[in-house]
Amino acid sequence: MRIESKLPNVGTTIFTVMSGLANQVGAINLSQGFPNFNPSERLQQLVTEHMARGANQYAPMPGILPLRERIAEKIERIYGAKVNPDTEITVTAGGTQAIFCAIAAFVRPGDEVILLEPCYDSYRPSVETMGGFPVVHALSAPDYQVDWEAVKKLLSPRTRMLCINTPQNPTGTILRASDMLKINELLRGTDVVLMSDEVYEHLIFDGEKHASALCYPELYARSLAIYSFGKTYHNTGWKTGYCVGPPELTREFRKVHQFNVFSANHPMQAAFADFMADPSEYLGLPAFYQQKRDVFLQAMSATRFKPLHCAGTYFQLFDYSAISDEPDLDFCKRLTTEFGVAAIPVSSFFSDLKDEKVIRLCFAKTEDLLKLAGEKLRLC
Repeated sequence: MRIESKLPNVGTTIFTVMSGLANQVGAINLSQGFPNFNPSERLQQLVTEHMARGANQYAPMPGILPLRERIAEKIERIYGAKVNPDTEITVTAGGTQAIFCAIAAFVRPGDEVILLEPCYDSYRPSVETMGGFPVVHALSAPDYQVDWEAVKKLLSPRTRMLCINTPQNPTGTILRASDMLKINELLRGTDVVLMSDEVYEHLIFDGEKHASALCYPELYARSLAIYSFGKTYHNTGWKTGYCVGPPELTREFRKVHQFNVFSANHPMQAAFADFMADPSEYLGLPAFYQQKRDVFLQAMSATRFKPLHCAGTYFQLFDYSAISDEPDLDFCKRLTTEFGVAAIPVSSFFSDLKDEKVIRLCFAKTEDLLKLAGEKLRLC
């Protein structure tokens, strides 16, 4: 039987490779983006309670209404935008599933999708699975700023979607109001859909504000904004997120969603609906993760790694060019096996494997582990 792969260039992800190597040698795993601490005990208890009450069968396809109502309340509280929980919010099986459905709902064979690289690694395969063509605007260290005039030149009659991510994984950069206004201007008069990946919306530092697509009515009319409870409540393994978009786009999104997973985890949804009644849990996240970022930067200050500015997410980039001229993948493997700290090479987020001698480390860890990692890397 001859099998022709739809993703011939896709193998095992770098996250699996580096986490596997970290486990093999017993290294501190700062490669994959997940906390090493548990979510709130109260939130865990709420899941158990809802299971006992019978929330164990399929949830409604768009998500349970109490959770969608809580999400709508949160959006109005934070962004001043009113969205209809019935027609504009869909609960998903995590952010990545929402991203796939957003792309699958609108991208057809031959369509072009503009990606800002380095970018989260699910975008390109999702586009290619639909028969679309990624069109890349490559960003560069150390600031990874977007040249919107260059992006404008990439627009063509075949452009179907623009994918943005703010705060951005892996760079830790953010888009600001000025960026969102430029996006609105360059997409005005087109049929281009904006996929706005905002899963790190609450992980933004130094008094900066999150520039959400939800805050700009004209832009929101063409947007699907993606969010993740896992990033907000320290439970990435629960795989629960949501997508917000105007009714016309949400209808198409749900057509794919219902045949992709149908509905997301029921007891988790019920627990989140209860837990979100207290907004302090997510309003306190910027300070919580900024503290971890700063502890980690202090721990790394005695090393030869040069930190790049991290304005958001729980990832910190470091330039290692003063230490080695090795390719970044080789360097990360050696960091893991010889120094006991696993990292991710930033080249893996570029389709052409652009190597600027920069690595990504995750600081969503307990502070003792971050300090220990810094001690180990002083020897590098």
